[in-house]
Amino acid sequence: MTIKDVIRHLEHKAPPVYQEAYDNSGLIVGNAALDCSGALVCLDSTEAVIDEAIKLGYNLVIAHHPIVFKGLKRLTGKSYIERVLIKAIKHDIAIYAIHTNLDNVRKGVNKMICKKIGVVHRSVLKPKASIMRELKLLCPAEQVDVLRNALVKAGAGFSPSKQVLDFNALGVTHHAEDGTAMAQLEMRMLYPISKEQQVLKALKKTHPSKHPHFTIQEVLNTTHKIGSGMIGSLKEPMSALKFLKHLKKQMGAKCIRHTALLGKPIKKVAVCGGSGGFLLRDAIAQGADIFITADYKYHEFFDADGRIIIADIGHYESEQYTIELISEILSKKFDNFAVSKTKQITNPVHYL
Repeated sequence: MTIKDVIRHLEHKAPPVYQEAYDNSGLIVGNAALDCSGALVCLDSTEAVIDEAIKLGYNLVIAHHPIVFKGLKRLTGKSYIERVLIKAIKHDIAIYAIHTNLDNVRKGVNKMICKKIGVVHRSVLKPKASIMRELKLLCPAEQVDVLRNALVKAGAGFSPSKQVLDFNALGVTHHAEDGTAMAQLEMRMLYPISKEQQVLKALKKTHPSKHPHFTIQEVLNTTHKIGSGMIGSLKEPMSALKFLKHLKKQMGAKCIRHTALLGKPIKKVAVCGGSGGFLLRDAIAQGADIFITADYKYHEFFDADGRIIIADIGHYESEQYTIELISEILSKKFDNFAVSKTKQITNPVHYL
């Protein structure tokens, strides 16, 4: 099994197209064509994590956070980022990041938080809306599977209702270029604008006709299964203080920074792993009693304005169970494949 095989499965669960524009998910360094000797899962690719992978004999590190967000002009070892990359390259270790695309899928980071603290009847807090394009074309029935697979590989096949959209079978008859009649099927597939060049290239290369007829139109892809944060309810209401103590214990938080308690029980809960302050209005609009996230600044706490409790549990603490999530995704797919959860605590924040 190659590193590419592992990546392909991860991207089936959390397609790269769902990552945010600022993100840098994907293969950061390494050769995906190499056989994979094992995968070490972590939140952050630190030097200690790379050393751990070397000791285990693994050549793939799967991190939640990308080690590189911005372009690097040189690799001299002056920063921890450069040292990590140099060591990984020297020891033929690939580093792969699965970040906001894993945040944005329904069975991702936020589901893990909800699961740990007992939030049920869950739904995406802020569904993701993006402009996509719909490719519509005719294809001979016997060539549909080949063409569809080529288009999916190129980045097409996404739809508001499911990740991969099958063709719509419409029985029509079309006269081929040689004058014979043949049954054709109409195919409709969505793809992100960024993938248009690859999709059209795959279409022209794979379609049996030299000049395939197709149309393209823009569509608004809004899905309630993909997006930021999650909201749900507790099985039974809890007092705010009792819930905060429960939250602290379940999430292994050293402390919780929170706004004033509002004197009413907690029933509806909104969460967002990592820096989720941008979702506060959505949490309020949907009637959440508490919003759990991280990285809140002093003045931002005022935005609760007596309408909701903000609970900042820490960035690492909110995402630590992502390691467990990624490990489960791989272990369920590959029976005889070495997957280990890092023993390193990569949280850069310490508490006195």
